[in-house]
Amino acid sequence: MEKQPQPACIGIRREDKNAWERRSPLIPEQVGQLIGEHGLSFVVQRSDLRTFNDAEFREVGAEVGEDLSGCPVVLAIKEIPEAAFLPGQTYIFFSHVIKGQHHNMPMLRRMMELGCSLIDYEKMTDEAGRRLVFFGRFAGIAGMVDTLAGLGERLETQGMQTPFSRVRLAHEYGRVDLAKAAIAEVGRDIVEQGLPAELSPFVVGVTGYGHVAKGTWEMLDSLGATEVEPVDLPALAAKGDRHTVYRVMFREEHLVEPKEIGHRFDLKEYYGQPELYRSEFEDHLPHLSVLVNCIYWDARYPRLVTKNWLKQAFGAGRRPKLAAIGDISCDIDGSIEATVKATEPGEPFFVYEPETGSVRDGVEGDGMLLMTVDNLPCELPFDSSREFGVALMPFVPAIARADFGRSLEKLDLPGPIRRALVLHRGRLTPGFEYIRSFDSFKQ
Repeated sequence: MEKQPQPACIGIRREDKNAWERRSPLIPEQVGQLIGEHGLSFVVQRSDLRTFNDAEFREVGAEVGEDLSGCPVVLAIKEIPEAAFLPGQTYIFFSHVIKGQHHNMPMLRRMMELGCSLIDYEKMTDEAGRRLVFFGRFAGIAGMVDTLAGLGERLETQGMQTPFSRVRLAHEYGRVDLAKAAIAEVGRDIVEQGLPAELSPFVVGVTGYGHVAKGTWEMLDSLGATEVEPVDLPALAAKGDRHTVYRVMFREEHLVEPKEIGHRFDLKEYYGQPELYRSEFEDHLPHLSVLVNCIYWDARYPRLVTKNWLKQAFGAGRRPKLAAIGDISCDIDGSIEATVKATEPGEPFFVYEPETGSVRDGVEGDGMLLMTVDNLPCELPFDSSREFGVALMPFVPAIARADFGRSLEKLDLPGPIRRALVLHRGRLTPGFEYIRSFDSFKQ
């Protein structure tokens, strides 16, 4: 009988991408459970930032220190500095390399030079391709809260006091339940006092229906929003009341139309041949007060909001009904073309001036207000870490037992982990060989 490898030590890396990153891939309670039930050992790097302190990890049996060289497998959240990689180790984190992201190609090449293995959470999927480990829900929750907070500030600068002025940024609440309670109070005030007539009907549009969009939906539920369909929007303009917040979800069939007259929308065709479709989303924009963008996008697909639309909407001293855009997807120059940069939780807003193409940090200015924080789940580190760890835990024992020194053919990994294996001993695995074709990789 073939000898099974003994479970290895797991390292948990200290996050250091920025001062806002306080998450952990596993929380102390989950580490203690893995030690007790599976005999694993953990070394957790010291951190003054992490939302769970060092003592909490010690209490459950983990070693707390600096040196992870004795850990064949290292867990992290965000990208790791090139200097931190050690030869032959296996790293599990959001690497952001699978689209050939230019800024992370040096990191990938360094891992290849050192013979490292890389498992990317983003590609841990079931057989149907559904992601199994993610923070998307918390991006939606924090993104919705931050967008409403920015809106409240922006309306104040325009002389309008509204209940939205009391909404704080998500990191100021820190916990989902506290944020929901505050948003619910705002919703009750809107029902009792109403919004200014010039904001009525107040409509929040959300693109997408995945985990991120569901997070925004949770907060709109707390706000007490009433759901309407895209087809209802023109009529709502005439009959909507100022004591109600309306919400509308946009699916793919609401975003584009076939270029060929008489051709019906086909979802599979749209994803396979997006060049056969053109955007019709800007037809919805005059009916929206706030747009929250939660969709996947790449350059093959039509944009949702173009700079040209914004220029027309703000032309000749006009001010559109659309008062704020929360671009949670945050693709730079992407589906929201005015998303020209990402922001951080401490300074989440900027105003894009359509006439000049310039931007101004904060909420003041004549153009469109945008929220483009690209690391939203870190604003809710306790809840997001706990839920992420619940999803990750079932895979940790198998990862710990795996002998990554074996050939790829003999490497024993569960399907979701094997599908997420980007590098094995420094080589791109067959499913990720395409990364070599990106110009960013060749440079």
